[in-house]
Amino acid sequence: MRTMKAHHTRWWAWMPLLIAATLTTRAAAGETIVNFSLDYGFEGPAALFLHPLDKGYFKSEGLNVTINPASNSIEPIERVASGEYDIGFGDINTLIKHRDAKPGAPVKAVFMLYNRPPFAVIGRKSRGIVVPKDLEGKTLGAPASDGAFAQWPIFVQVNGIDPSKVKVENVSFPVREPMLAAGQIDAITGYSFTTFVDLKDKGVPVSDISVLLMADYGVELYGNAIIVNSKFAAEHPDAVRGFLNAFMRGLRETVRNPASAIDSVLRRNPDARKNVELERLTMAIRENIVTPEVKANGYGAIDEQRFERAIDQIAMAYKFKAAKPKLDDVFDSSFLPTLKERKFN
Repeated sequence: MRTMKAHHTRWWAWMPLLIAATLTTRAAAGETIVNFSLDYGFEGPAALFLHPLDKGYFKSEGLNVTINPASNSIEPIERVASGEYDIGFGDINTLIKHRDAKPGAPVKAVFMLYNRPPFAVIGRKSRGIVVPKDLEGKTLGAPASDGAFAQWPIFVQVNGIDPSKVKVENVSFPVREPMLAAGQIDAITGYSFTTFVDLKDKGVPVSDISVLLMADYGVELYGNAIIVNSKFAAEHPDAVRGFLNAFMRGLRETVRNPASAIDSVLRRNPDARKNVELERLTMAIRENIVTPEVKANGYGAIDEQRFERAIDQIAMAYKFKAAKPKLDDVFDSSFLPTLKERKFN
């Protein structure tokens, strides 16, 4: 889970009101109102949703979409499950645990975007961190509620790390990167495109940053997906399909020309700098979205066999209350655009 940095809190507090006032109008006759929750703030990857909004692609599908930031990656799942929001963007592993804890929770994933999750352990090569085993004898800084740290038990098991030899220090989100940059700890957990870019921005030499993307080291989990409230989906199936069609159109454009799409983030975030957020977006596209699996099978879908392996890995760190979920329990593929439309090219 990621939590907003402290210096953002003042303007984030009133930003949803500003968005509501400036980006939405009274729905025209026949338009379906859709409240959408991001998984975080207006950083680079948010362009994937803001770009099609600004281009009018949602409106062309008969949708009046409002996009709001979130304070952490759990919030969109809770928002959508409660019905406060209709559609959102959240981590499917958190969704799986949410539905296990609350059977029948009215929220499912409908489009897998982060085919490989950005969960990572990021260390300093100058402190001896090059491969996972190097973490033994070192100090790892990790916020207790961090989404990447939630996968730590999986990461250590699949890489043969002795967790008793790693000192885990519970650090807050705002000091995580500064502590690593200052050399107070050896490595941290985080989202790769957030932490790498932040460390680089703080003056840490790129040659000294070691990004151990968990997906590169045996962790088969999927990442963030577009999620939908089940009641909304049942009542407005065409709106869900229309949303994914518009999103797919914007996704293709963003992958082809991220430098243009990032403008949608910059106009909403007064603290953002184009080079920083563009690097974050291009990193997410390269490492999490356009993967070999996506190139072979197209955007949006989930491979059932890989999903079952991912569930087995989740069970390494989480005790399911009920039976292990099947793919259909958490993912509804019926709203996906056609395979031809989702094909990578």
